[in-house]
Amino acid sequence: MLRSMITATNTMSQLQKQLDQIGHNMANIDTQSYKRTETSFSELVRQQFNNQPNGAEEIAEQRFGRELGIRQGTGAMLNSSLVFTQGNMKQTSRELDIAFTLPNQFLQIDVNGEINYTRDGALYLSPTNDGTNQLLLTTSDGSPVLDENQNPIRFNDDFQKIVISNDGTISTVQNDQTEAPQEFQLGVVQVDRPQMLIQNGNNRYGLKDLGGIPLNEVLTFLEGELRGDVAMEQGALEMSNVDLSKEMTDLLISQRSYQMNAKSVTLGDQMLGLINGVR
Repeated sequence: MLRSMITATNTMSQLQKQLDQIGHNMANIDTQSYKRTETSFSELVRQQFNNQPNGAEEIAEQRFGRELGIRQGTGAMLNSSLVFTQGNMKQTSRELDIAFTLPNQFLQIDVNGEINYTRDGALYLSPTNDGTNQLLLTTSDGSPVLDENQNPIRFNDDFQKIVISNDGTISTVQNDQTEAPQEFQLGVVQVDRPQMLIQNGNNRYGLKDLGGIPLNEVLTFLEGELRGDVAMEQGALEMSNVDLSKEMTDLLISQRSYQMNAKSVTLGDQMLGLINGVR
């Protein structure tokens, strides 16, 4: 009876983590570019108790392809993975808003000296405060956006507006029409193995320890001849890919599973009480 209680409590702890993750997805349903986390369960270690007479196991193996007996597990373990499907588009008509129109493409940004990746296209211009009258292109949290050479993008402040093309070319319309426009190529990568990404918060992603995996098998830098593969739209933002109806369904299923396992613990405790009460 104690074993069943341990199995139930192990599973309850994992169900609580699933409930927390579902709640996190639902809380970010209106967060631009948020990618939901999908959860599933796998069985923990299972033990086989052979309680059949000698020879019965061999007959069962021949007739049914498995051994007879009792298979008792120790609970379930939660598995989670990021889902990078495309989110819905929201038109904003703001010149510094961009939305990727294909999945698995990311901007490169500088976060405290490390390169991170994001699909959050709400960009801003921030003064550099170095006396050069330049403006730094940043994300909403102030992280510099990098160009194709992984350098921060800086503009002189003598322009009328900014134009971003579908291939990630960002250029200015100057106040003086005789001046050449300032032009940069946004640093865009395509992640070929999204499972190698980890969440760093604020819609930022980093790379796991690649071990012996070459970087070019995980990322493709969309530059040069590959610049035409970039797909983005100016004046729009990608919203989250959270489906509220699916999250609500998963929430109800998870709650019922939690209640069932809690009931198992209660019943186990009652059975132990009956056994201890036997004189």
